[in-house]
Amino acid sequence: MKYLTKLQILCFLLAASAGTVHALGFKVVNAAGEALPQVMVSRSPVNTPEANLADNGYAPNGVTNQAATTLTRFTNTLGLVEFDDTVEAVTYRARAQGYIDTYLTEPGDTLVMKKMTREQYIASFPSNVWLSKLDFGGDIELKKTFQLNCAFCHQQASPSMRAERTVEQWLSIIERMNSYGARLPDDDHQRIAELLQQEYRQLRTNPQQVPEPRAWETHLSTIEMTEWPVGDSFSQMHDFLLHPDGHVYIGDNLQDRIYAVDPTNGEYTVFKVPHDTDAKLGGFLGNRFKTFPKMNNYSGVHSFAYSKKDGNIFITPSMQQALLEFNPRSREFTVHKMPGGFYPHTIRIDQQDRVWFTLALSSQVAMFDREKQAFKLYDLPTRGIKEWMIIKALPLIFWTDPENRPTPAPDRDGTGLPMPYGIDVAPDGSIWVARLYANDLARIDPKTDEITMIDFPFGGPRRLRVDAENNVWIVAFQDSLLVKYEPESGHFSKYSLPVVNEIPYSLNVDKKRRVVWVNGNQSDTLLAFDIATESWKVYPLPRQRFFSRDVEIDEETGAVYTTNSHFPTWQSEGGVPTLLRITPLPQTAGAGTDP
Repeated sequence: MKYLTKLQILCFLLAASAGTVHALGFKVVNAAGEALPQVMVSRSPVNTPEANLADNGYAPNGVTNQAATTLTRFTNTLGLVEFDDTVEAVTYRARAQGYIDTYLTEPGDTLVMKKMTREQYIASFPSNVWLSKLDFGGDIELKKTFQLNCAFCHQQASPSMRAERTVEQWLSIIERMNSYGARLPDDDHQRIAELLQQEYRQLRTNPQQVPEPRAWETHLSTIEMTEWPVGDSFSQMHDFLLHPDGHVYIGDNLQDRIYAVDPTNGEYTVFKVPHDTDAKLGGFLGNRFKTFPKMNNYSGVHSFAYSKKDGNIFITPSMQQALLEFNPRSREFTVHKMPGGFYPHTIRIDQQDRVWFTLALSSQVAMFDREKQAFKLYDLPTRGIKEWMIIKALPLIFWTDPENRPTPAPDRDGTGLPMPYGIDVAPDGSIWVARLYANDLARIDPKTDEITMIDFPFGGPRRLRVDAENNVWIVAFQDSLLVKYEPESGHFSKYSLPVVNEIPYSLNVDKKRRVVWVNGNQSDTLLAFDIATESWKVYPLPRQRFFSRDVEIDEETGAVYTTNSHFPTWQSEGGVPTLLRITPLPQTAGAGTDP
């Protein structure tokens, strides 16, 4: 354990003035001089690197810029934290539960933090604990319907959402969100608008009812977080890919750009997704985001997977009947036109180098055989004649002008929109799919093309992954659960999440370490579930209103990546999307680790 003396601090300041900064460690205490453990200390550069943003505020195609890297570590049980050398001018932000954020540019040997007032403390709580006190008049099913349809793009119960609004204003917001893609049933609009006004007002008047969030824990001093801002306030960094070439490829869903980030130095290169000269904004869906200030989504870059054969990256363009292929070496795109199907969504590649992805609107799964350069579409079973008729009518519906096309009225069962969403390839070669609105799973046997449907006994199976033992792990979106399905026995196991009223979007499985990582998109966290011990660790993230949709894992090091994909981005702290990495600290990392 390293302790800082006055002499060491003096040496640090002298070195800084000479242009060379040695490792910096300092202690964080409260007003009484007591050590504060689990303080989040984030170091950011004072000066933002200059960037070439000549393409409508974005980097031109193929141009490389430098991101302003932020590094975050946590104090240990003695209140100590240490950072590595840096020669650039930096600022530090200390954040702790119940304390006012403290900023400094010339740290001394001790940093004193002041406690928040009770009102400040409650106001700092993440969205999930506020959301937990909305009970929708005691109608649990109504709340689940609300969460399923109104919590997949941004946080609910955040400060901007808790603001006073009239019922008419809430109705306007609900109608606009439905035009963006939500499917909140028409019959529920008025009641939900009234309840949001009433119950948010009641919470603002009686904030003491809101429960405290989970306390930060000692394991945090064993990790560091690195964050790179990319894009701007009008970007949405949806899914991404950790590639063997060392880059992280991120898709800007709203601006049709791909960001290749080098996590060794924070450099990023932007590649603009091509589109036909006569293409229209929004593709076959039409321009749903007319009221959005800045938009360039002809394709709607969505999900990523790479070929282990040649490293090429395959991307689903959700607003086109196509599959994109990107060669990271030649930096060239290839567009593979599909014979049918609507809304290419989540994507995976199997051991035979075949590309599998869900078609969310047409309730299909597509397979692209790279060797034959041919698609095969699998129709998933409909849940009745009405749904069959709606899905069969989709080509006619989407052929119609978006301004005048008929739109089936949504209901709580999602009739006509079972929405195959998450997909993964099991070690045994089988393909697993989750249908979000149908509450079921599909298993496809690629050898026989047999499709087996399995009822999912929980609400909202959004994304799934298969572990090394062929067990399927699924997030139950509006039921706040992690679920395991064992195909051999047909048994489901449910695991409550470690934070209240979380609405988990996605997950990934670290097969080597047997840990399931879950997106805590309402609680500003990532959640790690140890399969062997069935225990959780919670990792608070450095920004408030951090909405994450995907997780990537470095199999070799155990580093975990996610993106802040809050929509709209400007509601998130800092106002820009970020790529974030959680890395285990070396056991000898000095003051950051516990004795």
